[in-house]
Amino acid sequence: MTDTIDTTEPVLDDAPTTDVAQSAVADEGDIAADYLEELLDLADLDGDIEIATRAGRVYLSIEAEEADALRTLSKPDTVSALQELTRLAVHARTGEFSRLILDIAGSRDARADELQRLVDRAVERIEAGAESAALPPMSSYERKLVHDLVGERGLTSESEGEGAERHTVIRRG
Repeated sequence: MTDTIDTTEPVLDDAPTTDVAQSAVADEGDIAADYLEELLDLADLDGDIEIATRAGRVYLSIEAEEADALRTLSKPDTVSALQELTRLAVHARTGEFSRLILDIAGSRDARADELQRLVDRAVERIEAGAESAALPPMSSYERKLVHDLVGERGLTSESEGEGAERHTVIRRG
């Protein structure tokens, strides 16, 4: 197993950057990668962990040479659960809330494609005359992706509901 650290991408001008803040983000990535490496070792799985930082947020990606090696871990619910466990591990070590994003074997891209299809079907219902279209409950990260996709289509969306039932409703602009 190898850890590959990407260089940090430029941080947006409105985001404050200090050596201390950048160090904290690097520490967060290292702590998360160590936690995930131990998890992979316990599960007897091989995977390469890459760490990237974009706009002050840590992104971790686990890839394997064999296509099916991480299939079980790359299921959406499993990725979400592992992401939360990793965030908790970082919080336990730093005392700070973590907003890291975890991707396992391209699961985030696969989910983004699935969300695109959901938005496409919802837009079709609205274009066919429906006043609104509600999507199933999803995480805040997924709702953000949906809001962006809907905005690109010239429609509006808002999140409704509480807790695990929080979902996105799409309407005409």
